[in-house]
Amino acid sequence: MKKIQNVALDKLRNGDLAVGIGLRQARTVDIAPAMKTVGFDWLFIDMEHNSMDLDMAVQICVAARAAGISPIVRVPGFQHFHACRALDGGAQGIVFPHVDDAETAMQLVQYCRYPPVGTRSVYGTLPQLDFEALPLDQATLAINNSMLLVFMLESPNAIANADAIAAVPGVDALLIGTSDLTMEMGIPGQLDHPDVVAAYETLIQVCDKHGKFPGMGGIYQPELLKKYIAMGVKLILSGSDLSLLMAAGKQRVVDVRQAE
Repeated sequence: MKKIQNVALDKLRNGDLAVGIGLRQARTVDIAPAMKTVGFDWLFIDMEHNSMDLDMAVQICVAARAAGISPIVRVPGFQHFHACRALDGGAQGIVFPHVDDAETAMQLVQYCRYPPVGTRSVYGTLPQLDFEALPLDQATLAINNSMLLVFMLESPNAIANADAIAAVPGVDALLIGTSDLTMEMGIPGQLDHPDVVAAYETLIQVCDKHGKFPGMGGIYQPELLKKYIAMGVKLILSGSDLSLLMAAGKQRVVDVRQAE
């Protein structure tokens, strides 16, 4: 059977952390090998809070696979064409934001996975196969097996339904969008609030129960990263290209001014 490497998914299956970086400012394909060299495992190619179009996103996806870093696209909504076009263009995974219930999760799985798991439409040879023409059953099985499908939980309702969402076949990971969760909880920015800790405890418990991977976004402070990773989160969105640029830029200005 054809084996497609998905660096992030392989690390998760081995019990390791899969560390990702969000792309917000990057608009050229060289960001993929650059972030691979830095040491990241996956790209969070953001089409929700970003003006990046699909053409840019899929070009980065193809470059990322060649560089050995997994391209995962966060789509802006639940319409099937957002996810399917990104996958047909080379994405190795999809992140859906704001998934609040199991019914929505089941529908999104149907959109993204080929039969018999889902109902995704088949289109010719694909970048994930290096455009190799394979028997249809082999090609679709290989892509199903190498796809990382992530649902974001970003509301108290989503946390309450986490067990049912995690039980949906075809879901790989649940990732808490911590900033949005704190907003909807009425505790904006309180990333170590007991209610947030409890949400992560629920996430990790249901993921362990159903064989899914627990993920985290919106938490970047070293002490909190250490806290939640020790609790068991594995799929880590560790910041964005903009946050890295701002932090490094500020430090460089300090270094230059101190050199006077």
